[in-house]
Amino acid sequence: MNWGMLLALLGAGLAVTMNCIGSSRGVGMVAEASSPVIAEDSSKFGKLLILMLLPGSQGLYGLVIAIITLTQIGILGGDPVTTISRGFFFLLACLPMAVGGLVSALLQARVALTGVNLISKRPQDSSKALTSASLVELYALLSFVTSLLIVIGVNNLPA
Repeated sequence: MNWGMLLALLGAGLAVTMNCIGSSRGVGMVAEASSPVIAEDSSKFGKLLILMLLPGSQGLYGLVIAIITLTQIGILGGDPVTTISRGFFFLLACLPMAVGGLVSALLQARVALTGVNLISKRPQDSSKALTSASLVELYALLSFVTSLLIVIGVNNLPA
């Protein structure tokens, strides 16, 4: 059994799975809170839709990290991972996205929930709600860039 490959696959799986859990939970929370507001006034749907979609971006970031990792470890091309240490490095490289994406999706959803409340009472302030929720996205992007750079750099480490 190739334990290095197994560890690398675990990292890729965590990157996509944890982000998708956070994103689906976050999108669901915001959509659930938005439904009564839309039922009362359907003209607010467009403004609320953006808030509903924001926590979903982390799932896409996790997918990109998983695909790049799979490419780097020989599943989708590249050199196959043959050592446990290299597999462990790939696992570690995926963790910033896995943890950062999960946490930022859930926290972004919480901010978006307050935005739903704001838009329900003062639709003219929707830009404030969107700006606030978008600020949390920065930390998902930092996690993404960190994992991306490390995943790409692992193959440059000495064997």
